[in-house]
Amino acid sequence: MTSVGDTFASILVLAIVFVAVVLVVLALAPMFTRNVDMRARLSTTTPTPAINQSGGPSLRTDQTQSVWARLITEIEKRGLSLTDTKGDVLAERLMLAGYEQPFAVRAFVLARTVLTVALPLILLGFLALTNNLPSPTWTYFYVILAAVVGLYLPNFIISSRAGERRKEILNGFPDTLDLMLVCIEAGLGIDATFARIGAEITTSHPLLAQLFANVSLELRAGRSREQALKTLARKSGVPEIAAFTTLIIQSDRLGASIAQALRIYAAEMREGRKMRAEEKAHRIPVLLSVPLVCFLLPVMIAVLMLPAAIGMKRGMATSAASSVR
Repeated sequence: MTSVGDTFASILVLAIVFVAVVLVVLALAPMFTRNVDMRARLSTTTPTPAINQSGGPSLRTDQTQSVWARLITEIEKRGLSLTDTKGDVLAERLMLAGYEQPFAVRAFVLARTVLTVALPLILLGFLALTNNLPSPTWTYFYVILAAVVGLYLPNFIISSRAGERRKEILNGFPDTLDLMLVCIEAGLGIDATFARIGAEITTSHPLLAQLFANVSLELRAGRSREQALKTLARKSGVPEIAAFTTLIIQSDRLGASIAQALRIYAAEMREGRKMRAEEKAHRIPVLLSVPLVCFLLPVMIAVLMLPAAIGMKRGMATSAASSVR
């Protein structure tokens, strides 16, 4: 029965791999054909490079975006829907991780689907090629485990990227507040301050520079300052920036001095950053206790107990020798 089950599992694996390869070829073949036709058409015309005024690639000429967009479009044309029932929540999570492209949700769904299907197929193919197929029960368990890993791996990656992005924004925000305070005290308006900050901190804090540059662009487009600041708080995902936007909005409504409010809030942010650094420093002894207990303590016990053990061994040998005599 075991040999029959192994043979059936091998045939099933080969059939699944064959079907997957056929589907991939059928899905990608029209794309290559269309690219060949497009190259043939473009060869008869004069190419005009699409370069913006700064000399770099623009949003419309971004190769990564165009490749993902074309891939998603080709897949959806073949009847495979990449929409998610919780698209708004997923779009918010992707935005907090730094993915704000229009196709980010569909790309995430595509990656999750491919990983959910590909990881079990890769596992089965590896086991079949190495002739290490277990029993059908264990094979089913491994396939389900690989599918679960493929299903939740993109969520884990998005959560980790969002946490790193949030930490980077929070660590650079006190310096940004100091620069904002200097700009306001120098006589710049709050709108001009946002534009100035977006241009000044592009090297030191690129994420904050992008956020404040987006605020400046929204203000130039005609959006109100309150709406632009609320969008800033939502895109950052940092409670401290949400409190900052509330402070600016309330100061603007009440006519209070924004410079004084920023001075106080910047001092609080620097104090908060100092407290976070002290908290990490105080955690070092606790983290060091684990390797000390696991590695150093057994060695110390062995060193302390070894002389006593040698003395006991010699005493027992002496007593045994005397009893023999």
